[in-house]
Amino acid sequence: MGDCEEEEVGKNGHFLADDYAAESMAADMDPWLIFDGRKTPRAEFEDWLETNRPSRVLRYGDPERSMEAVGWIAVYGPNFCPDAGFVTELQEDWERLQASGRHVTFDTIKELALNHKVVSGKWLMHLDTGFKVDHAWRGIATLVVDGRIGVAKVSPCMPNSDRKHVICVYNEDFTVEEQVMDVDAAIRSAGIKCSISYKPDVYTYLGIYRNNRWRLCPTIYESKYDLECIPRRSRIINKISNSEVS
Repeated sequence: MGDCEEEEVGKNGHFLADDYAAESMAADMDPWLIFDGRKTPRAEFEDWLETNRPSRVLRYGDPERSMEAVGWIAVYGPNFCPDAGFVTELQEDWERLQASGRHVTFDTIKELALNHKVVSGKWLMHLDTGFKVDHAWRGIATLVVDGRIGVAKVSPCMPNSDRKHVICVYNEDFTVEEQVMDVDAAIRSAGIKCSISYKPDVYTYLGIYRNNRWRLCPTIYESKYDLECIPRRSRIINKISNSEVS
């Protein structure tokens, strides 16, 4: 529960969540490597995947080889239809809410998200660079091009850093629990057994990261693969109610 209860402040005097938000925004603004299954033939996917392995793509590029910085590596499914909702209006209402001094809870954020139709979310997994991330990304990306998931992305490599890669696997509506669970099941079907957590996109747009000033846990579900259960399955905890999802 440390991420939910502690507030840490970095050397610059800001909450660490502010630093995470700034890093995320910078990655979003840099060029992405994208395989678009709506336009590109499926036959080209394997070559693209091999050329753009996360462990080989550098976050800040390689000047010696005239390679630019890369924010994300992403795959869009054949039926992917992006709809971010009304993000600007969401953020404006968020600023007004903070100025009002009203106490912020998960229900407060959920209400804002529904009002502005910003209801997408993603399962997150953090993996070491090398074989682990490349293997997991191959499984996830294949689910996307086969139409079982709409979209996914993975962060590139950061050499000389202890940062892990993050893979984000999206669904359309974080308020529909069955939909969120279906995406978890798809991820597990790709052989992913590590712990994963779920974050609504509204949290990202509002800068709600680990160690945030509102003391909100930055994820709302946690999934652990139960190797002892027969049949094997995920054990998923709703972190808002602190109860297991049946």
